[in-house]
Amino acid sequence: MDKLQTHATVLIVPGLREHVPQHWQTLLEAKLSKARSVPPLEANKLSLDARVEAIQQELERIDGPVILVAHSAGVLMVVHWAARHGRPIKGALLAAPPDMAATWPDNYPTPDSLRVNGWEPLPQGRLPFPSILAASSNDYLASFEAAAAMADAWGSELLNLGEVGHLNPAAGFGEWPQAEALIRRLDN
Repeated sequence: MDKLQTHATVLIVPGLREHVPQHWQTLLEAKLSKARSVPPLEANKLSLDARVEAIQQELERIDGPVILVAHSAGVLMVVHWAARHGRPIKGALLAAPPDMAATWPDNYPTPDSLRVNGWEPLPQGRLPFPSILAASSNDYLASFEAAAAMADAWGSELLNLGEVGHLNPAAGFGEWPQAEALIRRLDN
C-alpha cells in the first residue's frame, strides 16, 4: 500500500481512550508516510498536565513542520498545549471536541472528574495556527452549537460532518477518508 505523502509530520493526539485499534486515527497513522502519535500514559491518565507534557515531549522529537490531528479530549489537550507552549504548527485538524458543560454517558469520565484534574478553564483565545474543527450534528459529547462556539473562540474553520455521532468506532468510524483530504489542505 502506498503511504499518503505529506510535507509536515502528522502528530496524532488521541482522546482519553488513547489508541483504539479500529479508530480512524490509528488507521490514519498507518497510512501516513510521516506520522507519530502521542504515546499512552502509564499513570495519571486524567491529568491534563501529564497529557500536555506528553504532547510537548513528542513535539520535541519532531524536526520540521507539524500538523496536529486530535480527536475528542485530544482537542482539549491541543488547545491547552497551545496556550502553554510556543512552537510553530502548520495546522490542526480538531475532530469531535467534547463540551465540558454537557452531561456525558456513564462510560466516559465525568466533566467534573476532568475539572479536578486541571482541564478547566478551557482556553478561549484564537489558536496561533490554522485549524479545522470538524463536528457532528448528533455527537452525544457535544452539541453542534457547542462545537461551533469552540470553533469561533479558537478561530477555527467549522466543518459540519452531519450525523456521525462521536466520530469513533461505536459510531461506525473506522476509516474516515475525509481526514486525509483535510490533512492535505492543512499541508499546503
